[in-house]
Amino acid sequence: MESPKILFVNQEIVPYLKETALGNVARHIPPAVQDKGKEIRSFMPRFGNINERRHQLHEVIRLSGMNIVVNDVDHPLIIKVASIPAARMQIYFIDNDDLFGRKSMFVDKNGKAFTDNDERSIFFVRGVIETLKKLSWTPDIIHCNGWFTSLLPLYLKRVYKDNPLYANAKLVLSLYSDGYKGKLNKDFVKKLKFDGILAKDAEKYSDTSYINFMKAAIDLVDGVIVGDEKVSAELIDHAKKGRKKVLAYQGEENYEEAYNSFYDRVLGLNKK
Repeated sequence: MESPKILFVNQEIVPYLKETALGNVARHIPPAVQDKGKEIRSFMPRFGNINERRHQLHEVIRLSGMNIVVNDVDHPLIIKVASIPAARMQIYFIDNDDLFGRKSMFVDKNGKAFTDNDERSIFFVRGVIETLKKLSWTPDIIHCNGWFTSLLPLYLKRVYKDNPLYANAKLVLSLYSDGYKGKLNKDFVKKLKFDGILAKDAEKYSDTSYINFMKAAIDLVDGVIVGDEKVSAELIDHAKKGRKKVLAYQGEENYEEAYNSFYDRVLGLNKK
């Protein structure tokens, strides 16, 4: 087959935000698998605490300019790019001033979660999908890295299911221990239904706790990666009971080779 194409949809990437296990995976895995012959694209949100001048972000006019409606409100979609020269990797940023212009990712200065984190996630994953359509780039694997990306399988399989760009893509989800506390907006199910998601699918998100949110995502993917040593055993058990392909936690000393082999396994190129 041609070189496999892997789309990385990331909650965060080092060096644009502070160092975390998630951000390090998003920084190091894409160039590592690129070196092994795979094509890559990487996306993340343009959170307001990213220093655009330091990291040389600039808008891509030909990809920007459309609006995405979330809960009956129009939000302009802005696409920016930057490069990590040492990694030979370009990053696409999904941006909107109202949703991502704040100086923190998910909580205010008092540590209280933003009440529209659900809408921000919807906008982000739909922005990724719409940008891919403009790029006409068809991934073989879509790797969702972090809870903020985990609505992407739902939208791909329910809202964009008839689009040939994504019809055959395999989906991989990484799990981490640093999910959100509490619950998302109580009207979340209504917002999903507004986007045309059927009640039987939307109602799976009626409990908007982190554990339930991630279980619903696990049900829709082909493979699950355990991203750190403290991931909830309940989520890992749920993946195994659902007969998902599971990659156990890998230390930094061997995770590049392990991730690459796991992608091949998900694609059916490696039976191990």
